[in-house]
Amino acid sequence: MGTPTRPTTPLKVALVTANGSDTAAGTEVAGGSYARQSLSVAAASAGATSNSADLVFAGMPAATVVGVEVWDSAGTPVRLWYGALAVSRTVAAGDELRITAGSLTLSLS
Repeated sequence: MGTPTRPTTPLKVALVTANGSDTAAGTEVAGGSYARQSLSVAAASAGATSNSADLVFAGMPAATVVGVEVWDSAGTPVRLWYGALAVSRTVAAGDELRITAGSLTLSLS
């Protein structure tokens, strides 16, 4: 067993219009002014943590967002986590999508 590689920070949150799987990334939102947002997290407790600051995606293209993915910032980014939203979010071109602090929960099970 090798030594694990530490993810390159900052970690980035991506929005997807089709969820990925354990072996494939989802379909990331594209267009408008969309860009992945840096993730800051609270201290973990019982194997879970959440975003400690709002994630604001401004200037979105028209899309239905169904999930999120967390990537590192390596030269070739590595997907670290993925998950479906509890409820899909439909946005119009130019809208802002906000994930408020504490709303994105990351856990290991």
